Amino acid sequence: MKKRFAKRVVAATLAATMVASAFTGCGGSKGNSASNADSVDVADIHFPMDEKVTITGMISYPTGTEEEPNNRTIFKRLEDDTNVHVEWTAIPSDQWGDKISLNMANVNTLTDFVFNAGFGDSDLIRYADQGVIIPVEDYIDEYMPNLKAVFDKYPEYRTMCTDENGHIWALPWIEQLGSEKTAIQTVGNNMTFINQKWLDFLGLETPTTVDEFEAVLKAFQEHAPELQKEFGIDGDIIPMSCIVNDQDPNLLINGFGDGIGDVDMGQHIAVTDDKKVICTATTDGFRKGVEWLHQLYAEGLIDPECFTQDWSTYVAKGKSHRYGVCFTWDVANIDNINDYVPLKALKADTVNVTPQNGSFTSGFDRGRCVVTSVCKNPALICAWLDQMYDPFQSPQNNWGTYGEDDEFDIFELSENANGDPMLKHAPLGDASPVEVREAECVGGPLAILDEYYDVYVTCPDDAQYRLDWIKDYYTEDMHNQYVYPRVFMSAEDTEKLSAIQTDLVSYLNSSKAEFIRDGITDESWNAYLDQVNSYGIDEYLAIYQQYLDAYYAN
Repeated sequence: MKKRFAKRVVAATLAATMVASAFTGCGGSKGNSASNADSVDVADIHFPMDEKVTITGMISYPTGTEEEPNNRTIFKRLEDDTNVHVEWTAIPSDQWGDKISLNMANVNTLTDFVFNAGFGDSDLIRYADQGVIIPVEDYIDEYMPNLKAVFDKYPEYRTMCTDENGHIWALPWIEQLGSEKTAIQTVGNNMTFINQKWLDFLGLETPTTVDEFEAVLKAFQEHAPELQKEFGIDGDIIPMSCIVNDQDPNLLINGFGDGIGDVDMGQHIAVTDDKKVICTATTDGFRKGVEWLHQLYAEGLIDPECFTQDWSTYVAKGKSHRYGVCFTWDVANIDNINDYVPLKALKADTVNVTPQNGSFTSGFDRGRCVVTSVCKNPALICAWLDQMYDPFQSPQNNWGTYGEDDEFDIFELSENANGDPMLKHAPLGDASPVEVREAECVGGPLAILDEYYDVYVTCPDDAQYRLDWIKDYYTEDMHNQYVYPRVFMSAEDTEKLSAIQTDLVSYLNSSKAEFIRDGITDESWNAYLDQVNSYGIDEYLAIYQQYLDAYYAN
């Protein structure tokens, strides 16, 4: 592993030399030529700067919103407060994937930093090996007091940002909304919602077992004409709808067998209470649960389009009020929050909710922002980026701001109980929170901690009622002690895992859909297990186990 570290250091040095030569040769007319960060003495970094300093950055922005970042109120205020001007290379979010790769490969388009990078582990490893980005751990400790304070209080975040050689290649995005088993991410897009209005009209109790649930779906099916007439519904009644392997019903089958279920559709792993990594899609409980879903499907209780419909189709039918049960992050996206309530975990062989992997440390993006090797003054850049981690600044970057010129604001400038400034979420009326947030926020590296709420900022309404749902309906049934943490694997293991995962996860997901549609026989199940083994499941689990062991050893 030391050899790989040496390779990165040499690559970074060579890249810096090549960059300097490239700029000399082109007369400073391209790329990072706008930056004069090197004019600032690192011993004299303070904000606001005595004289205007210009730095360069790349950023993405939501398509259809303001294209010039410096026209956004947040960046206007930051420039006034720091006396630092940013020359931005701004890319629409729907073009980001293609253009950022090209820009990172061309010295003439590199900027001091990439603000909304969103790089995955393989991206960070590749750019580090190529010498395109630089490690920032020393700059964090020396020039980033806001981020360092977060790392000191929550050392797990520093651990999750650090590679096996002790380097941090990117600045994170952290959004705490609850923690451990109350975190907002513990239940994903598989939260189950049931139509309380239909239950009340038909005089039905909320189901608590899989048998009662099936009986309720049958009642919705059998009384479809009455429901259509009573509630003025156009279109067929759909007892239960979902998007298999997306807005998925996997939470329903969590009670079968040993109660582990299969809630992780991206990796299909879980951690047992003895810290063993297992494949969730090969357990007896998974088979029994999927066989039960097939039974519901064969009885016409599940939307026949559940395997093929896209999000827009799923929502369109939901907005027509045709669903008895649906699955999503927030039912307001599908229909409305007045007619539906979350459904607690159902009892089959047991009752359990397996939390999502990585959820106990809440929202986290390891590769949100990087500093590039063309940067002339990394200390200044990191010090400026540390302003994003200010407890009053981070919520604005994440959600939006106050005092805009238009009619909508995410926040009102208010006061907390101590009389200090606090950002209070403003009523938006009929405005879409997502659209207002996209129009105002800037994203990038930031940290919002649970202790900030009602001190620096109020909790968003849509987040608060989801947090309440998780606490009231799911937390008490989360019996698992562990979830798989957000570890930073080596280049070699990342490559091995990716090679296996590409085919394995695709096969697991497609097989699950086939099992729900066609059912399972002993022959088809054994063939399925054989194919899973042929994809390298043992090596797959061994890699995950290695890093889990190391995580807890540290």
